[in-house]
Amino acid sequence: MFIDIDCHQIKKYNQNAFGDYFTSKRYPDEGKLIAVLSDGLGSGIKANILSCMTATMLLRFVEKQEIPIRKAAEIVMNSLPVCKVRKISYSTFSIIDVNDEGHARIIEEGNPEFLWIKNGEIMDPPFETIQSKTFQNRCMKSYKINLELGDRLIFCSDGVTQCGLGNGRLKLGLRRDGLIELVLAKLKEEPEISSSELSRYIIRQTQNIETNRLPKDDISACVLYFREPRTSLIFTGPPFNQKKDADYAKMFADFPGKKAICGGTTANLISRELNRPITMDKEISIGKLPSCSYMDGVDLVTEGILTLTETLECLEAGKLDVDNAAGKLIKFLLDSDCINFMVGAKLNQAHYNPALPVEIEIRKNIIRKMATVLQDKYFKKVNVEFM
Repeated sequence: MFIDIDCHQIKKYNQNAFGDYFTSKRYPDEGKLIAVLSDGLGSGIKANILSCMTATMLLRFVEKQEIPIRKAAEIVMNSLPVCKVRKISYSTFSIIDVNDEGHARIIEEGNPEFLWIKNGEIMDPPFETIQSKTFQNRCMKSYKINLELGDRLIFCSDGVTQCGLGNGRLKLGLRRDGLIELVLAKLKEEPEISSSELSRYIIRQTQNIETNRLPKDDISACVLYFREPRTSLIFTGPPFNQKKDADYAKMFADFPGKKAICGGTTANLISRELNRPITMDKEISIGKLPSCSYMDGVDLVTEGILTLTETLECLEAGKLDVDNAAGKLIKFLLDSDCINFMVGAKLNQAHYNPALPVEIEIRKNIIRKMATVLQDKYFKKVNVEFM
């Protein structure tokens, strides 16, 4: 079971920093994921510092496994000061620790109650209330739940449930009931919608509810979707041992998921060993990148180093809407959950050109950097095999 997770946010109107902070980390060796969403008091830089500090502390405590999740949450809850003016905590938080089997531990303090959706219905799981030893009016809820394929979890800051507060339509804001109605209607319309698309949808709808679409608070929505993984394979670069070309071509052909080839030499190898002709795209390429090609049984065929380099740059910058071969490769990657790279280790003399930038000379480094970005920023599972 794969955990598809994403979070989208918008800042309070006229602020330069997010007052909410989201952080998440996947642990492939342990088959688990930890995510934290924190809402800092107020908005702007001060709120950003408070929420960042809270979320980072919780993630660091739990990931080292030196402190159980409940103990870590209690430490943070008992340590957060109270604002002297507003008499409320400096930040609130939601934290989830879940493994690939669906066993989840969730703790919330101050944030709106999360949604657990199973078969189109809202679940009402039991919880334990833990009272703060430092502050009488502060407590947190602790949940232990077991998730199955198709289940979804939605966490949000109060910017979601309070959006539209005081306007003509929603004098009391969207509230939790309004969020439930909004999400269930979208899931009925698009049952397989991804976490990224659903979190973006929630943010768009909440912003539309606000007067003049100007958010009165920071708004954050984090979505987790438990489903079968979408696997993909990217073959790039000629293998070191040419005698194994037929074996590598068979590995590529037998892969059960989506497949892409990055590089003319690699495409020619697959074409030769599998007897599949390459068809060139007759359209004029946009910008500096060559157009894509086509091959039976392969979902995407692009040029190599230049396309990989631009793809990496766009992923790092969050520039995902690119109208060229790199844009198609970005979509291929982001539509996958478990991404496998087959990277040839043979030196390609075509890349040893003094006129070319240094950063595009070494394919291995590009793939390593791309794997890190896909894991840390886009929450993908990535496996790289050098050949």
